[in-house]
Amino acid sequence: MTMTHLVFLALLSAFFLSASASTRSTLTHSSTVAGEERLVSPTNTFQFGLFAASNHSKWFLGIWFTVSPDTVVWVANRDRPLNSSSGVVAVSGRGALVLLDGATNETIWSSNSSAAVGAVLELHDTGNLVLTDGSGVVLWQSFEHPTNTFLPGMRVGKNIRTGAEWSLSSWRSADDPSTGDFRYVMDTHGSPELHVWRQGRKTYRTGPWNGVRFSGIPEMTTFEDMFEFQFTATTDEASYMFRNRDGSPMSRVLLNESGVMQRMVWDRASQVWSNFWLGPRDQCDNYGKCGAFGVCNVVDAVVCGCIRGFAPRSPAEWYMRNTSGGCARRTALQCGDGDGFYVLRGVKMPDTHSCAVDAGATLQECDRRCLANCSCTAYSSADIRGGGSGCIQWFGELMDTRFVDGGQDLYVRVAKSELDATKNTRKFAVIITLAITGFSFLTLSLGFLIWRKARRSKKVTMIDDTVKLMSSECPTYPMEIIRTATNGFCPENIIGRGGFGLVYKGQLPDGQQVAVKKLSAENTMQGLKEFMNEVFLIAKLQHRNLVRLLGCCVHCSERMLVYEYMSNKSLDAFIFDERRRATLNWKARLDIILGIARGVLYLHQDSRLNIIHRDLKAANVLLDSNMVAKISDFGIARPFSSSGDRQETITHTIIGTYFYMAPEYAMDGTVSFMQDVYSFGVLLLEIISGRKNQRSFNLIAHTWGLWEEGRSHELVDPTIRCNCTVAELEQAATCIHVGLLCVQESPSQRPPMGDVIPMLLQQKAPSQPRRPVVCTPMSHPAAVLAVQEITCGNSDLTITNLEGR
Repeated sequence: MTMTHLVFLALLSAFFLSASASTRSTLTHSSTVAGEERLVSPTNTFQFGLFAASNHSKWFLGIWFTVSPDTVVWVANRDRPLNSSSGVVAVSGRGALVLLDGATNETIWSSNSSAAVGAVLELHDTGNLVLTDGSGVVLWQSFEHPTNTFLPGMRVGKNIRTGAEWSLSSWRSADDPSTGDFRYVMDTHGSPELHVWRQGRKTYRTGPWNGVRFSGIPEMTTFEDMFEFQFTATTDEASYMFRNRDGSPMSRVLLNESGVMQRMVWDRASQVWSNFWLGPRDQCDNYGKCGAFGVCNVVDAVVCGCIRGFAPRSPAEWYMRNTSGGCARRTALQCGDGDGFYVLRGVKMPDTHSCAVDAGATLQECDRRCLANCSCTAYSSADIRGGGSGCIQWFGELMDTRFVDGGQDLYVRVAKSELDATKNTRKFAVIITLAITGFSFLTLSLGFLIWRKARRSKKVTMIDDTVKLMSSECPTYPMEIIRTATNGFCPENIIGRGGFGLVYKGQLPDGQQVAVKKLSAENTMQGLKEFMNEVFLIAKLQHRNLVRLLGCCVHCSERMLVYEYMSNKSLDAFIFDERRRATLNWKARLDIILGIARGVLYLHQDSRLNIIHRDLKAANVLLDSNMVAKISDFGIARPFSSSGDRQETITHTIIGTYFYMAPEYAMDGTVSFMQDVYSFGVLLLEIISGRKNQRSFNLIAHTWGLWEEGRSHELVDPTIRCNCTVAELEQAATCIHVGLLCVQESPSQRPPMGDVIPMLLQQKAPSQPRRPVVCTPMSHPAAVLAVQEITCGNSDLTITNLEGR
């Protein structure tokens, strides 16, 4: 019998004699762990032993959380699994931790450590498995050999002196611990930062450490009450670790099988892991998204732009949204005094792999050094504490720059002519604006005098015709009735301000409460047209989810509309209000969404006149005393035939609210029912999230990022999310899916309203959406000259006019 067989038999004997192994935190050469036995850390936080994976076809040796056995944080034999649970774990006489195959007597895995005196293995409450010799010297520890999980007290980085590296590597799949495609490593060149690599290619990076946090992870500052962060950068070591503060729950950072970094915290109440942070968090975190000298801004409709002084290297590909080619200088550098620095504010620092770092230099010294070196393309502070210190200089291309909240200032080298051109452009713009304003004032003054003279002769005839038309379409009220109902249009009765006047609460002689929309007496002909349009259209409409027009009043130059009174006012007063939105639970929000959808379907399909509303938004949805949603404000609605081949038309006057406007309508003036479908999609996402789609926050892009990562439930308004049932969260996910279909770039990819409601009710399976692209006319320089935005009272109500192309 060989020595190996004798050792193995001795180990098996020790195993059968060791009845208490499953409750111990230590292992010596005289004991083993096998089968269902476990080592348990002193406070039972972690367990160590064999576990099954790959549908119980493979067995591995690992460490996991006691409260969450599926959460394995370390695996020994990840690339050489056992085929059964016959493995035996022991400390060999040479001082190595070994995993033996009980069926073949073969060593499956070993720590390859050695000790002159008997070694002891202990599982600590930190999750660290430590092997020491008889004198307590550490021979080996699992924290020095991480797998896919980063625990408090563990290091990620590199020992520069010895070359030892502490990095994470993903699992192959959720049920396969073998080494996957992704690695989480510290790049120690330049200013050290953490990267995720996939088969030799960077996919994500954190940005360099700036003394407080990683440049690209501003969220770290919000975790300071839970975690203590420690970054080390010396000639011997570059590493990063975090520790839990006293009283904080258990936590971990996971590199999952998709290459996403996840900071997870254990929720004791719900007994689940809560996701605190993801990286990459959105498309701007994808490495090199906008190429060299590009800068990414996730809140913009077109996320990639060029740094000032640069232009797309390939305009044709850039237009097609292939931005990986990046940007190139418009003007060659002159070197020395012929150059200057443009300040790019609030960004994640570019890739620092080829940077030079001097922690002792000031920002002024950094400026001087960079200007004196013709190869230096940018500089910034290395440490943001105390107003900034240290110097980072970039050489060559600037890669992977993006805007982030609380970002740093980056000083980018450009030719002075580019800086002068910017100043001159601003001066020229001011001069042109003043000149145009003066000329416009003179022209308008002259035009007003001519118009006023002509108006006097036509005014009586026009008002008489208007009254006759009103009488034929809907009931009319005498002025005295309206004046009495509103208490003489008392300011205390004002309940709203519309684009063309005020809205008063009133009470008719029969006791009925009404809302009186009084248009300004000095309004334009456009206002009269919209007043007439609303009366003619809404008087013909009867639906539970449309606001009801009771009548109108025309008195001299004054025009008024009388509506049923909505005691809960408009939807935006609820969903965008920090306090009131918490009162709208998921059922109430779903009812509102369905009510709006039914109202739009009636307009498009079931009313006597098929109508496009053209201004669907939260401010134009009113709520009655039972929180029933009613669509209002038909001032710019228009009848539209859906018969024959006439599915769309072109208008040369673009009116509506910018952030609810369909791309084809904003860009080309194309009018179709799909224009309302797009607006409904934006409104649906706002109702679910409680957040407004606006210039500072691209709700559609945010929604797509969450949906693409399988986290769409996180869009649900946080004020109600925790109280939602699983079924309600599933309903919300379906609604989000439908919302993304409604905001597709091409009208042909959006569902008609007749399909939207069955999808929302989960009676019809929605198709897969494509990545939405929000067209932004203002993003093109030529469009700036063609667009006028007129804000009328309420800053949320915008009428935009531009020439259709």
